[in-house]
Amino acid sequence: MPSMCKTLLLSTLLLASLASGCDSSGNDEQAASSYTQEHNDAVLDSLPFDDVTDFKQAERGLIARDPQLMIKSDSGEVLWQTSDYDFVHGEAPDSVNPSLWRQAKLNGMHGLYKVTEGIYQIRGYDIANMSLIKGHTGWIIVDPLTAFESAQAAMAMAQKHLGEVKVTGLILTHSHIDHFGGALAIINPEQQPNVPVIAPKHFMAEATSENILAGVTMARRAGYMYGRNLAKSVTGKVDSGLGKGSVFGRMGVVPPNQLIDQTGQTLTIDGVEFQFQYTPNSEAPAELTFYLPQHKAFAGAELVSRHMHNLYTLRGAKVRDALSWSNHIEDARRLFGHAEVYFGSHHWPIWGSEAIDQFLRGQRDIYKFIHDQTLRFSYKGFTPSEIAEELALPPSLAQSFSNRGYYGTVSHNAKAVYQAYYGWYDGNPANLNPLPPKASAQKYIAAMGGEEAVLKLSQTAIDNGEYRWAAELLNHLVFDQGSAEAKTMLAQAYRQLAYQAESAPWRDSYLSAAQELTQGKSTNIISLSMMRDLLEHAPVPRFFDAMAATLNAEDARGEVLSFVFELTDRNEKHVLWLENSVLHHRPYDGQEALEFEVNAQISISHSLFMDIVLGEASLLGLAGSDELAIKGSTIDLVGFLAMLDKQKDAFDIVEP
Repeated sequence: MPSMCKTLLLSTLLLASLASGCDSSGNDEQAASSYTQEHNDAVLDSLPFDDVTDFKQAERGLIARDPQLMIKSDSGEVLWQTSDYDFVHGEAPDSVNPSLWRQAKLNGMHGLYKVTEGIYQIRGYDIANMSLIKGHTGWIIVDPLTAFESAQAAMAMAQKHLGEVKVTGLILTHSHIDHFGGALAIINPEQQPNVPVIAPKHFMAEATSENILAGVTMARRAGYMYGRNLAKSVTGKVDSGLGKGSVFGRMGVVPPNQLIDQTGQTLTIDGVEFQFQYTPNSEAPAELTFYLPQHKAFAGAELVSRHMHNLYTLRGAKVRDALSWSNHIEDARRLFGHAEVYFGSHHWPIWGSEAIDQFLRGQRDIYKFIHDQTLRFSYKGFTPSEIAEELALPPSLAQSFSNRGYYGTVSHNAKAVYQAYYGWYDGNPANLNPLPPKASAQKYIAAMGGEEAVLKLSQTAIDNGEYRWAAELLNHLVFDQGSAEAKTMLAQAYRQLAYQAESAPWRDSYLSAAQELTQGKSTNIISLSMMRDLLEHAPVPRFFDAMAATLNAEDARGEVLSFVFELTDRNEKHVLWLENSVLHHRPYDGQEALEFEVNAQISISHSLFMDIVLGEASLLGLAGSDELAIKGSTIDLVGFLAMLDKQKDAFDIVEP
């Protein structure tokens, strides 16, 4: 009987909503409400949409475009096709923030472009751009995209229209995978060992580090941030802000053989002079930009881009240093602001030194404004959420589309600055040791009169266009009861928040949450095995760090164990030991006396070791392989391996 009452209540509430006219969704729960339409109409009135300069710049220099571009894996899986976004044209639909729609149209302009004499770009084959610079005997390639497949397709496009593209240099501007993951499609380091590969100092360490220890969690959250499992449609994914989207294919790296570690460093590559700026701790921990004097061209990498970037990325990562980033942009402006053309690792170029100077000033100031004003409000005792609610860019910055929050936002970037200085705690003891979400939800729902009362409050909030409040209420209800009614209504609130969002990651996060609430979790998860060609270059100790992070401390209580791992083809040994429910490791020369008895020694090839750490094989399942030998207690080894949690890729996010 109670369940019937709840059903009748929900039906009554929905009918009341339809009768009120407050929510224009009708029977289509995916339609934009009247409140969302009003919000998006206000955006149209607040920004200079009649300025078409960006569209002219984005199309300038087009040489060729493949309207049927389709990138496939070796197995025939479609990894990328531009036709998925053919619906992005004309005026913005009610279900998309018109400012984001504008960015989506610009990012949809793909093809081979001539930036200036001797400099070309391939845009729209991945989330990043690949740039090609003509040398005396060949081509210098800049940023070979995310995956082997997309880089291969881009090179094919270049060779079709530019002739033979003999690679005489490769520049990896920074340590994010969308700028180096396709490198193996550009050069084979074994066959072309003399090709200069240039990258910033600490590139390899940074390129491999976060993918090992935090990779599983980041990949799951990245699925939300980039809308990986969303349909491409006016009520689904329309853009990523930074570009259309990433190609999730085979990812690898070519280790650099020349490093940039200071600003002012110059190199001549295939007859072309490069003046480098070293910009660590900006958009990436290891990054560079460069200037080409003979072309009067500034390559800004991802130090600057045609939107506001992230000081904190929603997939999760260390907070970026807003002040350092801003200072690097000012240095670039002083060094290269006289450039006559700017081209970046994302988006489209800018021509004219005055326009470039203004662009760099704006990019410099959005990060410094957020940094300085966040601290200013913190001095007054404002908490992160309060600061985020207060801050807005001044009109001189906000009216430029290049400063809009298509990727990062003022809101979550302000919270990032607060976190960088003060950490997670806002100083209020009520937030020092609160109840966890499920326990808190149960008490909130009980305090508000139970599920039916909260459903009624939530529907009123939705009827009034108060979607943030509705989401807060319904999130408690989902974590308390997890009823279908609560999930459906929460998904409805999330969709409206998505339709209003100017930030593509915000939109995709809300829509991904709505989809999982109503359809369940997808099994389409990014796998670390896709990054094998990259992770092959990671130091072995990093994998032991990751192993330690999977140790089930409860299962390991009271256990004292030690093992020696020998990488037979690398003349490398490591000793691992377990005590106090903590797994330690260090290099071992095989000669020193150990303070504990070794339970087993595992001798294994590096290739087989990678199979195991990537989950493609199990240690015990490989018993009998010529590349594996176990000496000592197999029983102790089996017991130890049983203490390691199997990593759960598709963990819950919007449900307990």
